[in-house]
Amino acid sequence: MKNLKILLALLCAITISSCASLKPVSVSRQNPITGYRYAYITPTSGLTSSNSGVYGNAYGLYGSSQTKSVNPSDIISGSLIKYGFTIVPEITSEIAEKTIIVNYGESGRRNVFWGYTIEITLQILDANNHEVICTSTAEGMGSTEADDIRIAINRALEGIFTSND
Repeated sequence: MKNLKILLALLCAITISSCASLKPVSVSRQNPITGYRYAYITPTSGLTSSNSGVYGNAYGLYGSSQTKSVNPSDIISGSLIKYGFTIVPEITSEIAEKTIIVNYGESGRRNVFWGYTIEITLQILDANNHEVICTSTAEGMGSTEADDIRIAINRALEGIFTSND
C-alpha cells in the first residue's frame, strides 16, 4: 500500500511538472522600436487545423470535431493596429524611415506529456536599411495548431511591446 502511494505521488508530480508551462518569451532587441508608425507584414499562408473526439454512453457513441483556421499575418496585423501602427500594403520611399517590416516563421516544436507546443519567431526590421530592430520567440499551446500559432504570436508581440530591454 505504501509503495502504491509513493507511485501515485510520483505520477502526479510527473504529470504536474509536464503540464506544459510555456517557455518564457525571448526578446532580443538591437534598437528601440519607438518612432515607427507604419508596418509592412510579410505575407503568410493560412493554416487550417482540427481536432475531434468520440465519447459514448449506454445509448451509443457520439463524436465532435472542431476546425480552426489562422493566417499569421492577419494576427500580426490586428495586434500591431492595436499598438497604434498603420499597416501598409507596400513600402514607399516617403514612409520607409518610419516603417517596420515584420517577418514570421515557425521555429520549432516541443513535445510535452499529452502533445506539443509550437514555437514561432518574429523578426522586425527597419524598412529603410533592413537592419534588425528586434526578434521575439514564443511558444503557444491550445486545442489546435491554429490556436498554438495564435497564442504564440500574441505572446511574442506582447513581449516586444512590454519588455524593458
